[in-house]
Amino acid sequence: MDEFVVIVENNADAQTAIQLAERVLIDQIDWLEQDILVHLYQWSGLLEQTDCSCWKDIGRIFDQYERSGWKRPKPIGHYKGNPLKADGTVAVKILHLVRHLQKDRQIRAVLFIRDIDKQPQRKLGLEQARDKYLGRQLSSSLTIVIGTANRMREAWVLNGFFAADEDEENRLAEIIGHIHFDPCVNSHRLHADSYDEPERQRNPKIVLEQLTNGNYEREQRCWTETDLSRLRERGTQTGLTAYLQEVEDRLVPILVRGE
Repeated sequence: MDEFVVIVENNADAQTAIQLAERVLIDQIDWLEQDILVHLYQWSGLLEQTDCSCWKDIGRIFDQYERSGWKRPKPIGHYKGNPLKADGTVAVKILHLVRHLQKDRQIRAVLFIRDIDKQPQRKLGLEQARDKYLGRQLSSSLTIVIGTANRMREAWVLNGFFAADEDEENRLAEIIGHIHFDPCVNSHRLHADSYDEPERQRNPKIVLEQLTNGNYEREQRCWTETDLSRLRERGTQTGLTAYLQEVEDRLVPILVRGE
C-alpha cells in the first residue's frame, strides 16, 4: 500500500497535520470520502509499523538503519553555494533514507511538519533540502510536503477556535482584555514561553488551554470542524494557510492522477 511518511515534533502534531491533510483531500476530490482513505494509503513513520517519526528520534532511527545495512550519506552542508539552514542537513539525510526504503516500501510522499519556534531558518532549511533533493532528480516518485507552524502547532489550533457558547465568549473576551488583541485571529503574536505571570498570557499553550478549558476534544474541533476557508483566512501568518496549500498542490495529485 502507498505510504505517506510523516516527520513531526510529537504525536499531537501528527494528528493535527494528518487530519488537516485528510480534510483537504476530501474537500478537493469529489469522489473521496473519509471511509475510503484507509484503502488508498497509510500514514507512517520511517520505521515500519509506526504512524509517524519524531524529529528528536531521527538520530536513533538513522543508527538503526545503519545497523541493517543503510549507508548514511556524508555530511552535506551547502546547496547552490549557500549553507544549509537549520534542519536542512538532517532533512536531506531523511530523504536519502527514504530513497533507500522505497526499494521495499511504496513511499509516495514525505511530510515535514515543524514548529518554527522563533527559528525561521528551519523553514528555509526544509525548503533547501526539498530543492536540493528534487533538483538532483534522485526520485521522481517522491512528493515532499512542508508544514511549518509559526510559532508552534497551538497557533494553528487557535486559528480554528470560534467561541461556541457564552462561557467561551467570556473566556475569549477576558484574554483579549489582557493582551489587547484576538489570540485566534493573531495567534502568531503569541511569542511567550513562560508559564508565569505576566508573560503566560502570551504563551500559546496557556491561551489554548484557557479557551478550551483543557478539553482535548474541544481542541480537536478547532481543526476538524472549522471551515477550511476560515482556517485559510486566519492562517496566513501562522503557516497554516501555506500548509493547506502544500497539501492541495502536492498530495491531491497523487490520488487524482496517480502521479
